[in-house]
Amino acid sequence: MSKRSIKITMSALLMAAATLTTAAPANATPPKGPLTDVRIATHFDLSAGQMPENITLLPDGTANITFAASRQVAQITPRGTTRILATLPAPADGGVNTPILGFPLATGIARTSDGTVYVLYATGTADLTGLWRLRPGQVPQRIAALPANGLPNGLALGEHGERLYITDSVLGTVWTVPVTGGTPTAWSTAPELASTGFLGANGAKVHRGALWVTNLDQGTLLRIPIRSGNRAGAPQVKASGMVGIDDFTFTGRGDEILAALNAPNTVVHIRSDGTSTTVLDAADGLQNPTSVALRGNDVYVLSAAYTTATDPNLLRARLRDHR
Repeated sequence: MSKRSIKITMSALLMAAATLTTAAPANATPPKGPLTDVRIATHFDLSAGQMPENITLLPDGTANITFAASRQVAQITPRGTTRILATLPAPADGGVNTPILGFPLATGIARTSDGTVYVLYATGTADLTGLWRLRPGQVPQRIAALPANGLPNGLALGEHGERLYITDSVLGTVWTVPVTGGTPTAWSTAPELASTGFLGANGAKVHRGALWVTNLDQGTLLRIPIRSGNRAGAPQVKASGMVGIDDFTFTGRGDEILAALNAPNTVVHIRSDGTSTTVLDAADGLQNPTSVALRGNDVYVLSAAYTTATDPNLLRARLRDHR
């Protein structure tokens, strides 16, 4: 599929999703709040399919990211230089049967302390859809197959680094699988994970004994307790009214979160009581933000430009007084 076709498809679907509820977060106000020194650190090549989807950070501030449309894993140095680490194999049919989107895409990413990178890949084909592992100096290897009729999207590493959690935005499921790979287990299929026409369960993070998940269509932030024996508890809605919510990060202050809202083109600060404030928008350079990461006081925001078709980028900022 051409980059123009991807843009048209994403535009139509995201605009349709935005009509499902209000397009602005609850309690939104003009940009203000805890972020300072906001700047665009790196610009990506839209013509090459460099639509950054997800991010994980190394201790030195280097960012490992996925480029959705080019099926690539890349590394961004603290100085802003981009280096391609791997390109996932293209499906034989071009990915036309990828659910909802119609093109193959690399989505969630996570990294363990030994430098191993894990990436999710959705292609609409049984031979490629699933969880992939990239070890330093080796070619990517699929270590867990996922349903071809689903769209694996968010990827979270467990608190002890032994297990991964995977959100499926089409099937409304959270899967879990050991970092060594194998057959995934459906961990939760709660109705709160379901889509209402576009994409449901999306971003994922493990935090304080629970898996936190966003639902893009329903505009919700969910907390799912991780019970003994790795059983899923009942989802709790921690924030709502944020259609288009994608991935997120915790600020280090309790349960406070910075979250990317894709279609509304904003980043919001969600407080522990569920209220939210817009802290970044298009005026800061956002172009359909997809994910947020934090290392110390340094904030990283990826913008994929899915519908704006202008300047996919990595935005950097500082978070003040977050401890």
